[in-house]
Amino acid sequence: MGEKEKYPFQNTPLPYAYDALEPYIDEKTMRVHHDLYLQAYTDRLNDVLKNCKPLQNMDLEQLIFAANRLPKAVGIPILRNAGGIFNHRFYFLGMCPSPQEEPSGDLKKAICKRFGSYGEFQKVFRAAAIAVYGSGYVWLGCGPNRSLEIFTTANQQTPFLQHFCPILNVDMWEHAYFLKHIQMRGEYVDDWFHVVDWEEAESRYLCIQKGGLYR
Repeated sequence: MGEKEKYPFQNTPLPYAYDALEPYIDEKTMRVHHDLYLQAYTDRLNDVLKNCKPLQNMDLEQLIFAANRLPKAVGIPILRNAGGIFNHRFYFLGMCPSPQEEPSGDLKKAICKRFGSYGEFQKVFRAAAIAVYGSGYVWLGCGPNRSLEIFTTANQQTPFLQHFCPILNVDMWEHAYFLKHIQMRGEYVDDWFHVVDWEEAESRYLCIQKGGLYR
């Protein structure tokens, strides 16, 4: 996939226009989410790293894995902000303007095997999202045995520290949905299902099944 990004990190552009996901995710939310919130995580990570030259040659994943071995004054802000960048990028790249209505191929087979049907998967995933307490993410990913699981992470924790490889995620921080849906989390998740990029999810799943760690 080419050379991995290192310090100084940049707020990479969205792969689609800000209004491309309407009517499901509105333009204003996308601008605030990407240009303000993701930019803030990027700026804060760069601020931490500017005085830590030994860490400047690490990419996001390396920083996330290294954070717990660092002094708390450095490790905690790196974990929060590197995690915030990874989680947001994964979320934005997991959506597209004209997606398939549902998964296909090997991923759909795995979903049906694990949850019974795609419809049942949606119900379980939606329930997990509504149940998130405070801020965090809900993920579909593979555990150490490469089987599918739905799991949550709090704040900006990442799946890697729970030994999961991610396939897709939905951001359940309030800023991801409040401007359009206020407190109606279920409606937000229903809309999100309309813009999930199932082709991207399939690519991530196949990479994991081949032994890769998709990023």
